[in-house]
Amino acid sequence: MLLYKFVEYYLKLIFKRYWPYIKEYRFQYLLVFIGIILTVLATLATAEIMKYVMDDMLIEKDEEMLYLIPLSLVGIYVFKAVGRYIQSVYMGYIGQHIITRFRELLLEKIINLDMTFLYMNRSGELISRVTNDINRIQYFVSNMLPELFRETLTVVGVVIYVVYLNPMLSFYSLIGIPLIIYPLIAIAKKLKKYSHRSQAKNADVVSRLTEVFNNHEIIKANATETFEMKRFSVQNWEFFKINMKAVYVGEIVSPMMEIIGATGLAAVIFVGGREVVIHQSMTPGEFIAFLTAIGLVFQPIRRISAIYSKIQDAVAASERVFEILDRKSEIEDGNSILEENIKRIEFKNVSLKYEDTFALNAINIIVNSGENIALVGDSGGGKSTFINMLLRFYDPDSGSILINNRQLESFTAKSLKHQISLVTQRIYIFQDTLAVNVAYGQEVDESKVLEALQLADATEFVESLEDGIHTKMEEFGTNLSGGQRQRVAIARALYKHSSLILFDEATSALDNESEKRIQKALNRYTKDKITITIAHRLTTIEDADKILVMQRGKIVANGSHKELLLSSEVYQRLAGEFEK
Repeated sequence: MLLYKFVEYYLKLIFKRYWPYIKEYRFQYLLVFIGIILTVLATLATAEIMKYVMDDMLIEKDEEMLYLIPLSLVGIYVFKAVGRYIQSVYMGYIGQHIITRFRELLLEKIINLDMTFLYMNRSGELISRVTNDINRIQYFVSNMLPELFRETLTVVGVVIYVVYLNPMLSFYSLIGIPLIIYPLIAIAKKLKKYSHRSQAKNADVVSRLTEVFNNHEIIKANATETFEMKRFSVQNWEFFKINMKAVYVGEIVSPMMEIIGATGLAAVIFVGGREVVIHQSMTPGEFIAFLTAIGLVFQPIRRISAIYSKIQDAVAASERVFEILDRKSEIEDGNSILEENIKRIEFKNVSLKYEDTFALNAINIIVNSGENIALVGDSGGGKSTFINMLLRFYDPDSGSILINNRQLESFTAKSLKHQISLVTQRIYIFQDTLAVNVAYGQEVDESKVLEALQLADATEFVESLEDGIHTKMEEFGTNLSGGQRQRVAIARALYKHSSLILFDEATSALDNESEKRIQKALNRYTKDKITITIAHRLTTIEDADKILVMQRGKIVANGSHKELLLSSEVYQRLAGEFEK
């Protein structure tokens, strides 16, 4: 019953989950199957030829066999080599091709999931899923299936052959095989558990490395290299211990098989020897052929047991991969395409909770084309959440957001975000040319790139670069200063020519003079667009058409800079802090 459940589980895993992918490789699997058949036939021929070596060549002293048997043996192994080569090449092709596709499928799924999922999962964990887990399932789809089929076919073929040679002797030699199954199942269950733990711990190691490499400046600044090495060492050696537990358990299989195989061989030699020496019911050649065949039975059984143990690692990785592929995004894409510019935004009694705390609480506001809106308030007041709602990083718990008098949720994410540009405090620079960074995701138009850089007050520093806009940016833009990176981010937003521009502390790394120049250019550029700005500088917001003062997720006051200075104590305090 236990064996049946295990077989049922693996068949379900293979045919339900992998069949949609495997069936696309029918031709390659056919070639693998041909290679397997050639290999199995050559294996059986190896046992059969031993009978002629003993009886005809050595005992009957047939001189012709001195020429035929060596030539036949070479032919058999050429046959086997061709079969092995065909099988190996196409197994490799299937494996490499399918994991390449799976990496893309998994990354596509991850980057299209909701922001909550991405915030809740460490980058190292996700990297481990896309790299380590995918590599582990390569064995499952490319090696395990063909090898299991080949070795099983070999066992069946050789068992039929030994039964044909001597049914009674085959009973003694093969009686131990059923004894192998239940220990294998118990070992496999333990290995699967260790494999899950190993892959989870590998993700911890990758996460730690990612954190170290992403924060190397703060590590160097605080001289905490030893501290970080200690933290990494803990994860690293825990990973080692889990892997060694899997080794201790997994390596039991091979010696167990050796003992069972040796016991079976001893029984064959004893019983078969009596048949040849005492009863003379077998010829020496038949006995040698039988011994060879028995050896050939236990080799594939040993390999099957090793495969079965390794499968657990692939199964655990498969479960982790399909856990993500099966996940549904909490943010469902709309069906309508937003073809026109965003001319009107309305928040109607919008509320959103993070656990038990309101991030936004009963927000009501209308913004029209050409308006410049500023958001101010203490940290945690809901300013960034307000912007994130427009990008559909989250959906409201209650209330609704309308774009051009239609529900925000009704639009496709692609068409909606085509109309929105975002610049945040955290600047994202990709390892590509400056031009590609400015035109990110769009075709590069050099004149438009230069125009966007000019509006972002970046012309001077770009001209000083060796290759101008074609200069290759280093990882995180480390070959640029903080202010230069911020200018590139602003240029990227302007290049997109969106109808809604969102600035979240977009000029925090700029000096006052640079900010004034950019602000002046932006005021001209955005006069027919909607601009929403989060800022902690008075110069950034004092010319805004309307300023929303936010506290604990609520709009506690709104109006122009002058109006709020007269009517809002909260804004008066914030304005005082801005000037410091």
